[in-house]
Amino acid sequence: MLPDAAALWRSAIEDLSPHASPCRYLTPARWAPIRESAIDFCDRLGAEAHALGWTAAELFALHPEHGALRIEVCGVMMITGNRAQAVEPTRVVFERGSAYRTKAGQVWGIPVWEFAKKGAGR
Repeated sequence: MLPDAAALWRSAIEDLSPHASPCRYLTPARWAPIRESAIDFCDRLGAEAHALGWTAAELFALHPEHGALRIEVCGVMMITGNRAQAVEPTRVVFERGSAYRTKAGQVWGIPVWEFAKKGAGR
């Protein structure tokens, strides 16, 4: 049996300090709510997102070299810090707006926990 992806995502994010941003272009004041919202997403919607085919990169990625500066490759949960309201096959719904994964040829970055491990952007 494969491990629960949402639990793995949550654990990896929870291991990142809420007080020390993994990316120099993401201030600790911005990072803390992003981290909190990502953990909340994993708890409430992670299993559903995984079942719908969402990947760690689509949800939690940063650009491998430029981190949060290159938002076009950032995962949905790494941009605003807002809590997700729902997850659908092609979008995550927030209170005000949605984030999609439907752009043809989209290239995603690497999950924030991998970014933090390599110390990129510091």
